[in-house]
Amino acid sequence: MRRAVFLDRDGVLNAALRDAKGRPLPPRDEAGLRILPGVPEACARLRAAGFLLIGATNQPDIARGTTPPELVRRLNALVSQAAGLDAMALCPHDDADGCGCRKPLPGLLTGAAEEHGIALQDSWMVGDRWRDIAAGQAAGCRTAFIQAHYAERQPEAPDITVSNLSEAVDHILSVPA
Repeated sequence: MRRAVFLDRDGVLNAALRDAKGRPLPPRDEAGLRILPGVPEACARLRAAGFLLIGATNQPDIARGTTPPELVRRLNALVSQAAGLDAMALCPHDDADGCGCRKPLPGLLTGAAEEHGIALQDSWMVGDRWRDIAAGQAAGCRTAFIQAHYAERQPEAPDITVSNLSEAVDHILSVPA
């Protein structure tokens, strides 16, 4: 079984936009996609330490009909390439769909674990929203919360709270395997 770091997309790997209420939003097109500073280097450090890198992203705008699935696929491919991800797990549903893959449920992580032979108890979920942390906890992973100061509920008891992915990686790499 392999160790992995699950990485939320918007706000962890690429910059999230914010709505008028201060909540995060995904980029609306390729031109608006901006990989966050230090992300390629942080991901390379994780890969060098033997971790699989798996993106785990909720994209409910697909279900809402406000973002075409093809655009999300293109953005996922660009982010995956920039960060050097092994895979990108995607939930295209909204809360009302009742799926098991929409974070805070653990389906994205457990599905990827089954597909890639991942030991969840030896893995991490890195996210910038309470849903990410709750999904990681439900899957049995350690969790790293990137505090982005969104105007929304905060996660309960992440293992660590940091200000960016590079800080999360410093901590992850300091924990014995």
